[in-house]
Amino acid sequence: MSKGRLKLRRRKTGGVILKSQSEIAAMKEAGQLVAESFALLQESIEPGMRLSALDGMVEDYIRSRGALPLYKGYRGSQETHPPFPGTICASINEEICHGIPDDRRLRKGDIIGIDIGLRLGEFCGDACVTFAVGTVSAEADRLLTIAKECMWQGIEASQIGNRLGDIGQAIQDHAEAHGYSVVKEWGGHGIGRDLHESPSVPHNGPAEYGMRLRPGMVFTVEPMINAGSADCHLTADGWTVVTNDNQLSAQFEHTIAITTNGPEVLSPWHELI
Repeated sequence: MSKGRLKLRRRKTGGVILKSQSEIAAMKEAGQLVAESFALLQESIEPGMRLSALDGMVEDYIRSRGALPLYKGYRGSQETHPPFPGTICASINEEICHGIPDDRRLRKGDIIGIDIGLRLGEFCGDACVTFAVGTVSAEADRLLTIAKECMWQGIEASQIGNRLGDIGQAIQDHAEAHGYSVVKEWGGHGIGRDLHESPSVPHNGPAEYGMRLRPGMVFTVEPMINAGSADCHLTADGWTVVTNDNQLSAQFEHTIAITTNGPEVLSPWHELI
């Protein structure tokens, strides 16, 4: 689940919690379960499937493995905010993030971004994949390709000594080179024993700006890439973020650890789907 600059909870200390090798190993176990959840879903992403059925499938699987869903009941920064009703976020077509897994049915040609967060033992796992529903248009297929590449560009820029802005600049450069835009209001976040920790991770530049990356940092890289304008708004349900121009949006996310050997992916769905 992405971290809004205004909407979601921040750690009061503002400090980054560096993770030990054993803690990173535990987070990799949580991330592996997230990846397996995506593999479970893959065969069910088809026309006619209800979002609520996908949600129930993931919740049952997570709980069967001794883990807990993180999004269900989450309120963000305000106790008066409506609790999120699902285990997964399910964002279709022009929905950018935090879509509610209600009783809508998938249609051929849709794209759907599914975000899964869970707690296994003491640590959290978090990732997002955007799937094609059946055969999609050439426009949608190209967006999915570039959005995934943007995530990998951000991960590649996540090297010790680089700054957070270098991650965002790498993502922005790749998206804009292909005629797409990057959502700026929502970004990545540190993660560990809590779903949302410091630092906030931007998906746009400038380069050479922000905190330097250090070994032991663990955070998400989860760019939201729009086919049209980057402008977006929150809908009346209090959660779903959509494009203002109703054009398509796609998101891919990994949780990564900063190590002396380069960024390590802790949520390896790309190896399973």
